[in-house]
Amino acid sequence: MPAVTVENPLTLPRVAAPAAAHTRPVLAVATAPGGFEGEGFPVRRAFAGIDYRHLDPFIMMDQMGEVEYAPGEPKGTPWHPHRGFETVTYLLDGTFVHRDSHGGGGVINDGDTQWMTAGSGLLHIEEPPESLVMSGGLFHGIQLWVNLPKSDKMMAPRYQDIGGGQVKLLTSGDGGALLRLIAGDLDGHRGPGITHTPITMMHVTVNPGAELTLPWRQEFNALAYALAGRGSAGTEERPFRTGQAVVFGSGDAITIRADETQESRSPNFEVVLLGGRPIREPMMHYGPFVMNTHAELAQAFEDFQAGRFGTVPAAER
Repeated sequence: MPAVTVENPLTLPRVAAPAAAHTRPVLAVATAPGGFEGEGFPVRRAFAGIDYRHLDPFIMMDQMGEVEYAPGEPKGTPWHPHRGFETVTYLLDGTFVHRDSHGGGGVINDGDTQWMTAGSGLLHIEEPPESLVMSGGLFHGIQLWVNLPKSDKMMAPRYQDIGGGQVKLLTSGDGGALLRLIAGDLDGHRGPGITHTPITMMHVTVNPGAELTLPWRQEFNALAYALAGRGSAGTEERPFRTGQAVVFGSGDAITIRADETQESRSPNFEVVLLGGRPIREPMMHYGPFVMNTHAELAQAFEDFQAGRFGTVPAAER
């Protein structure tokens, strides 16, 4: 799990919550069920079973892999539509190629992020390059869906290519954790991702036995998902591990800790931290469409069938 790292985190800006901060309690810990997506690559449904009122403005998140493909096995997704939200793909290991009917596209590798605003609608495809299909190899990442408010659902599509070298690197007060701020702000530092819905997204690596307490905007919700390793959350030290999500309650700080002993496959505790300002609007989700009403979902399906999302290249139909 290389992502982006530094030899000495103590050279980075440090972030710590004020001593008087109110640490958020843990409301729930949920275990992600497994499944398959696209052409058959394995995923964990990170937020399955969590009430949407705790997720808003996030819709869902899949942990893709971690899987070691043999030659000929790497898989992706075929051309498919989206409308009404944003997809965020963060890759830790492997390579993915993105193309869409609005002209967006790029290649993401270890530590890179692609941020696609579907808005009024588009078609896109995500697939491994031919070289990776031929060689096989490790594939691991996440895809997050972020809702858009009603006022932005029909905006023009947009694509952002965020290289791993662009993320804002920070550390904890004692240097025991490395923070990769992908989007949003944290204690005056900003990540490169441009968001329509105010959110904070980061990938943190916590050394064995270390504790991380971060300031957190009170108006945001707070979620943690363990990509690898084991540790605990909150002042109550609620255990969570690979494939489990934590829902935090209200407050202006969050705390996670790494166990003294980690898994043999991962020397550190790897966690995605998310927070966002709830939209608090009706959310209707049907497959690749996220709208406010059933009528809008029906219109999205009709527009897709009528070819108003763009077209697949003739050679690939």
